[in-house]
Amino acid sequence: MSYHLINTIQKLGHPKIMVLGDLILDRYTWGNAERISQEAPVILLREDTQEVRLGGAANVANMLIGLEAEVTMAGVTGIDLDGGVVKEALEECGVNCSAVITDPSRPTTVKQRFMGRAQQRHPHQILRVDREVNTPLDQATSETLLNTILPLIPEQHAILVSDYAKGVCTPNVLATIIKAARIANVPVIVDPCPGQDYLMYSGATAITPNRLETSRAVGFDVKNKEDAFRAGRQLCLDLCLDFVFVTLDSDGIALTLADGASELLPTRKREVYDITGAGDMVLATIGVGCAAGIAPDDLARLANVAGGLEVEQIGVVTISREEMLADLLMGSRVTSEKVLPLEELQRHVVARQKLGQKVVLTNGCFDVMHIGHVSYLEQAAAEGDCLIVAVNSDDSVRSLNKGPDRPIFGQDHRASMLAALEGIDYVVVFDESTPCELISVLKPDLLVKGGTYQKEEIVGWEIVESYGGEVKALGITPGISTTQVLGMIRSSQVSENLSTTKKFPIEPPKRKAG
Repeated sequence: MSYHLINTIQKLGHPKIMVLGDLILDRYTWGNAERISQEAPVILLREDTQEVRLGGAANVANMLIGLEAEVTMAGVTGIDLDGGVVKEALEECGVNCSAVITDPSRPTTVKQRFMGRAQQRHPHQILRVDREVNTPLDQATSETLLNTILPLIPEQHAILVSDYAKGVCTPNVLATIIKAARIANVPVIVDPCPGQDYLMYSGATAITPNRLETSRAVGFDVKNKEDAFRAGRQLCLDLCLDFVFVTLDSDGIALTLADGASELLPTRKREVYDITGAGDMVLATIGVGCAAGIAPDDLARLANVAGGLEVEQIGVVTISREEMLADLLMGSRVTSEKVLPLEELQRHVVARQKLGQKVVLTNGCFDVMHIGHVSYLEQAAAEGDCLIVAVNSDDSVRSLNKGPDRPIFGQDHRASMLAALEGIDYVVVFDESTPCELISVLKPDLLVKGGTYQKEEIVGWEIVESYGGEVKALGITPGISTTQVLGMIRSSQVSENLSTTKKFPIEPPKRKAG
C-alpha cells in the first residue's frame, strides 16, 4: 500500500477543469440471453432494464465530477432528443454546460449496447449499434465553439481533450485552444484517437495513448516497456510535449518525460470484467492530478488505481476518491511507510473513518518487545479495522522514570519493530509524557491498553468518551512484562559472568623451578 498516494489524493483539492471533445450518449438494454431465436441464428435477449449513461467526452466530465473537480463541458450536440438528454444528464451531475453548442447538421452521437446475462451470471455485451456523423465541424460551427471556449481558458486549472474522432477536435480548434492554454499557463492533457494525425496535438502538455494507439502513431509495435519508452521519446520530440503516458493495460503505464527520462509504473493484477471507460478514467485522474500540481510519476500511479477500479466494473461507472483510498488502504503494506508523523496520520485516520472503518489506538514504550506485547497487539488489531500504535519517544521514556538505562532501544528502532508486525497499520512517535494530545488530534474510535486496568486508569479515557469513543483494557499475558524480561536478562548476565569466572579463573603464570 502506498501511504504516499493516500496523502496525494487528499491534497487534490477541487480544481477547475474544462473538457473538450465528442459528447456521446450510451444507451444500455439489459436482459437475459435465454436461447437462440427461431427466426434466425441469433441470441434472443429478454429485456428487463434500460439505462442511459454519458459517454465520450461527456463521460470524462462525469468522471471528473466523481473525483470532486469543478467541470466545464465544451463540445457539440445535435438539435435532437438525445442531445437534450446528454446536456440534462451533465447538468444533473453538476457539470457547467455553458460551452456546449448545437449543430443542426449533425445528430448527437449515440451508442446502443445490448447486454445479455446467461443463467443470471455476469452480463456480456451482445451487440452495439452506433448512430453518428464523424465529419469535421464546419468553419462557422468551429468559430462559434472557439468564441465560447477561449474566454473561459484563463480561469481553468487544466483542459482535457477527449478525441473520439466524431468531428469536434479539428486541427484548427485544437491548435487555437492549445496555444491559448500555453499562454495562460494551463496544462492540456489529450486522450488521442487512433488513426488521427497526432501532429494536431502538438504543443499539448501530455497525451495518454494506449498500446495500440501508440503503435499506430509511431509506426512500430509497442510490445514491451522499452518499446513504450522509445515511442514516448519520439512523441515528446515530434509533438513538443512535456510528457507522455503510454497505457499498457495489465503492465501499467509507461511514463516518458521531454528530457528522455522514462519509468514504468506497474499496476496490480485485477479481475477484468469490462474495459469500457478505462481510458476515460485514466484521463480524468491524470487531469485532476495535473491541475493540482502533482508530479507526473504520481499521476501515473493514481491513474493505475483509478483505471484498475474501472475495469472491475460492468459498463462505464464513476470512481470516487473514497474508492481509490479504500483500494489503497486494502493493498499490501510497506513497513517503512507505516511510521508517520502526526499530521499525515491524522489525514489517514479521517480517510478511514469516512470509509466507515473502526480505528483503534494503543500506546506504550515498547522498549523490549516480548510475547505479552505481541499477544495484546493481536487482540487490539482484532477490535477494529485499523490499529495505530503510539510510541513514547526517547525523551518521553526518560521522563517516565523507567530507569537510568531506559530506553534500551531508540525510538526509531522501536517504531520500526512495531511497524513490521502485520496487524499494525500505523506507528506514530510522541514526545509528551502522556498520549492525551495525540488522542485529541486523532480521535480514535477505540482506545485500548494491555493490562488489568479499570477504565478510569487508562490515560486519555475521558477525552475518548467526550466525543463518543470507547475505552477498553485487553488484559495481560501472565508472568511476562518488560521489567521482568529486563530483570531476567540482567540476572542471566550476572550468572553467566559468575559461571565464567569459576570455569576460567584468572591466575598469574607459574614460574618453572630452577
